[in-house]
Amino acid sequence: MSRPIRVLSIAHGGVSRAAARLRYHALAGRTDLDVHLVVPRRWHQFGRVLDADPPDDPGVTLHILPIWFPKAGPMSWYLHLYPGLRALVRRLRPDVIHLWEEPWSLVALQASLLKGRTAMILEVDQNILKRLPPPFEWVRRFTLRRTAHILARTPDAAEVVRARGYDGPVTLIGYGVNDAVFRPGEPAPRPPGGPLRIGYVGRLVPEKGLDDALDAMAQAQAPVCLALMGEGPHEAPLRRRAEALGLGDRVTFQGWAAPAEVAGFMRGLDAVLLLTRTTHAVREQFGRVIIEAQACGVPVIGSTCGAIPSVVGPGGWIVPESDPGALARLLERLAGAPDERAARAQAGLDNVARRFTTDAVAGVLAEVWGAAVPELGGRAAGAATHAPSAAPSR
Repeated sequence: MSRPIRVLSIAHGGVSRAAARLRYHALAGRTDLDVHLVVPRRWHQFGRVLDADPPDDPGVTLHILPIWFPKAGPMSWYLHLYPGLRALVRRLRPDVIHLWEEPWSLVALQASLLKGRTAMILEVDQNILKRLPPPFEWVRRFTLRRTAHILARTPDAAEVVRARGYDGPVTLIGYGVNDAVFRPGEPAPRPPGGPLRIGYVGRLVPEKGLDDALDAMAQAQAPVCLALMGEGPHEAPLRRRAEALGLGDRVTFQGWAAPAEVAGFMRGLDAVLLLTRTTHAVREQFGRVIIEAQACGVPVIGSTCGAIPSVVGPGGWIVPESDPGALARLLERLAGAPDERAARAQAGLDNVARRFTTDAVAGVLAEVWGAAVPELGGRAAGAATHAPSAAPSR
């Protein structure tokens, strides 16, 4: 058959053009795919309200729809529904429904009830196996039974769905970097013998291990400065801890910023930190900040939590979780090792180019979509690139 494969992709992250939509842009010009993307008109995330960017993206037809239950209770990301989804499915009659949502989400249940004979593909990140409260455990098992293919961020995420009854094919898929924003720049002027500059971008919460960074700075014999970009409930305790350790003049705080500002912030650092600690509810699923930093030519110091070591690869250093002493020793070494820092920075650039481009991610999507509809998918599957490895274990 000569008609293109029609894909209906549903992803709340697609509310932003600068992040989740970029991989769909890489599909522009393909005649073997007709891709439609459903995103919420308004999304609530980490205390921020995000309105959907305008629908003028290449490679995809965007459908911006209202949602029900945008922030209901502790399972807020997983309770939303699209009241207009039934009409859209009936009108488009897609060959594939692809959800970048977890299998226990109500939108995944909604899609599985509407799909009919359409092949359904789920893209999952959850990497901690735990029994969910009713009715979410039932929703997960029901949805997985009706899923044709799983796209998993890491092998751990694949193991979680396997443990809950899924026995079909699994393909690993990474994230892609916006290389129009996150790219190397001219190094900032720096006086000889200045302090080592480390930084963090993300939520200010205890599980991100920033207390360990402060303790390590206090222990290290070499001068180290820490810059934090982000917001969260742990900001006040971090400020108090920095003052108590005598680090008040070496630690700076600033709030959330646009992606271009984040990239500029990163380019002013010698290394970016991601020191997540494993808890009963937290195990780093990927760590997108890792590849954004590496794409800027900045190496990463990561902990052993979840997928961090595999994502960092050769583009940085790994220290044990909750071990300020080990981090202090590394900081002391790196303060006097500019050549080592430069070598890891180049390795990070190579890591992103090999594994985490939007073209690579788009290729994986096209391959899996094509395989789900064999009578239509020969060209889509044949044109795909290899999956960007998530590498066994954030």
